[in-house]
Amino acid sequence: MVDSDLADLYGVTTKQLNQQVRRNRKRFPADFMFQLDAAESRSLRSQIVTSNDGRGGRRYLPLVFTEQGVAMLSSVLNSERSIEVNIAIMRAFVRLRVMLAEHRDLAAKVTTLEKDCAVRFQAVFQAIRRLSAPPVPKRKPIGFLPATSSSPSSSGRALAAGSGRSS
Repeated sequence: MVDSDLADLYGVTTKQLNQQVRRNRKRFPADFMFQLDAAESRSLRSQIVTSNDGRGGRRYLPLVFTEQGVAMLSSVLNSERSIEVNIAIMRAFVRLRVMLAEHRDLAAKVTTLEKDCAVRFQAVFQAIRRLSAPPVPKRKPIGFLPATSSSPSSSGRALAAGSGRSS
């Protein structure tokens, strides 16, 4: 969590929060708190739309706190409000961890189910593909086809009759 957001929650200014952190630097090792670099700060500023540099914006790069760093802040900011806010934040982190664990479990179950279904229903999927394929249209044959008749003498008579008329 960013120092300015935590300061709002604790009801203090960002300057006061950062002063207390710097006075108690030993309580905030690198895995509890770190400072954003300039590129990260610019990216964060563009996402949350804060004021421009030189016009009342931040003079220092923001501090960011991990879950353990947030827990340590309540001992540095020794007030009733900081204790209440810290408890609420810790509960939110616990709920977040539970949701992530449930999501991983659900994703693993879906993957297993997909594998089982793929094996069991492979024949069904093939049949569905065959049925959903467009039908092959029946085409009329192209070219000259001789007339077919049931008796061979009928075609002979037609030729004979046709040849008699031309004289």
